[in-house]
Amino acid sequence: MNLAYDGSTIDGGLYTETVDLARRAPGWLDSAVSAWSGYGLAVFAVLMLAGWWRARRQGAAAGLMALTVPVIVVLAYCANDAVKLVVREDRPCQSLHVTPLEACPAPGDWSFPSNHAALAFAAAVALLFVSRRLGAAGMVCAVAMAVSRVWVGAHYPHDVAVGALMGALVALVSMAALRRRPEALANRLSGTRLRPLLVSS
Repeated sequence: MNLAYDGSTIDGGLYTETVDLARRAPGWLDSAVSAWSGYGLAVFAVLMLAGWWRARRQGAAAGLMALTVPVIVVLAYCANDAVKLVVREDRPCQSLHVTPLEACPAPGDWSFPSNHAALAFAAAVALLFVSRRLGAAGMVCAVAMAVSRVWVGAHYPHDVAVGALMGALVALVSMAALRRRPEALANRLSGTRLRPLLVSS
């Protein structure tokens, strides 16, 4: 007996239209979107590394803010995954019996909310507190990631929308709280072996 939630009544029509559009799209476009969907999260790791390298030159407080970004991304993933386990929404390819670009995951690999969207938007929003330029680039990449997950058929649109909101909220609340008084903690950590991670000299 399947007790999983069926989210197709929310925006199943839009999902089906997107998957049909992907089928009619040029092969090179589908390949590019599929590659981004599968491996694009690595770009956020590069952006976080660049943000940290840049922040170390601005002082210990800035370095601490940058080091916090990957921690916040992990927190966003944990929060998002907890919601997944509660809602237990079947993947759209299972509920709607369509053949998407991406192989349909096995039952039990829940769809709502999208982990990819949560991770991408958590990284992008957190990076805005480190560097507006890197954060802006991250936001563009995050939107592209969210769209790609629907394009390849892995998620409903509402899955990526809520995942994006989850990631953004976790990052916004966490970074805003840290930004209030980062100096005390940064100064304390600067006196330990962690100093090279916070400042460049």
